[in-house]
Amino acid sequence: MTEQLVDRFGRVHRDLRISLTDRCSLRCTYCMPAEGVPWLARSTMLSTEEIVHVARVGVSLGITEIRLTGGEPLLRVDIVDVVRRLTALTGPAGSPEVSLTTNALRLPGLASDLKDAGLSRVNISLDTLDRAKFLSLTRRDKLVETLAGIAAADAAGLHPVKINAVAMRGVNDDEVVELTRFAVERGYQMRFIEQMPLDAGHTWDRAEMVTQAEILARLRAEFTLEEVPGRGAAPAELWTVDGGPATVGVIASVTAPFCGACDRLRLTADGQLRACLFSQTETNVRDLLRGSEEPPAQIGVGPGQAVRIGTDAPVRPAATPADVDTALADAYRRCLAGKKAGHDIDDPSFLQPDRPMSAIGG
Repeated sequence: MTEQLVDRFGRVHRDLRISLTDRCSLRCTYCMPAEGVPWLARSTMLSTEEIVHVARVGVSLGITEIRLTGGEPLLRVDIVDVVRRLTALTGPAGSPEVSLTTNALRLPGLASDLKDAGLSRVNISLDTLDRAKFLSLTRRDKLVETLAGIAAADAAGLHPVKINAVAMRGVNDDEVVELTRFAVERGYQMRFIEQMPLDAGHTWDRAEMVTQAEILARLRAEFTLEEVPGRGAAPAELWTVDGGPATVGVIASVTAPFCGACDRLRLTADGQLRACLFSQTETNVRDLLRGSEEPPAQIGVGPGQAVRIGTDAPVRPAATPADVDTALADAYRRCLAGKKAGHDIDDPSFLQPDRPMSAIGG
């Protein structure tokens, strides 16, 4: 398989985001309610073998970057093995770069092993440097542990360490400068994200959203910013801070969408391909992998703990392995065939996805 994954607008897709679990050890207010959300049934979640199978076909079709997401991907007890197996894949462009988005709580014990397994870098969520505010935002008193995880990633050489903060009015918008200074002083890359309509409670209000323009205005009051050219398909627009080399970025999905250059596909933890975070449709690859057989045995524990998900379960194809690979390649193409030109958040007919971010994967 050497065909590229090209949609009807000519966008070549090279980036696959894989959600390893919908479970999370935090309860961030912009993602889920305090009591959490109904978890995906364990029997529906992909085994490691199945994840690698879907990724292998994607890499053969030109996928060059894989980002592991969740929920919290480090809750997967075989996370190091997942990384090792994905980095060993090869395609027309060689092996994919594998990175990971995390809340960092388990990084102190995993960062070195992940680096040795081939993980290239990490994106870490940190919305505040204030302990009381962190507790209010995440409903967990874990700021100290998060900072330790960030330091562990840095020490292990998972560079660049990118720090992501969702900017929220009246919550942490007064920390834009402080967070940037924290990152710059330590050699991290700061990224601010406009809050998107992906919360489980569907309470997002555009009027309350902190925009890219507001974020930049706060930053320019303290720093000299110069725009970095050559953004490509990256979701963040970058600016150098005080002449560089440090940069700060803004992911302005709402006010300055970058859909025209989007090269991303997503695989949910329960085996659904999605062409966009805001897609209303999904392409089921789990059933292609399992055919008419019973799903692999799933073994798990409670929310907030490491999860073991059928790592030894074999793929159960409906036909020959070659037939399944062909069917998976067709599934990638069907998924892309329905991809829209943009997410249409500003369209009056826009509907927020039924799945929250934790069940889609960031």
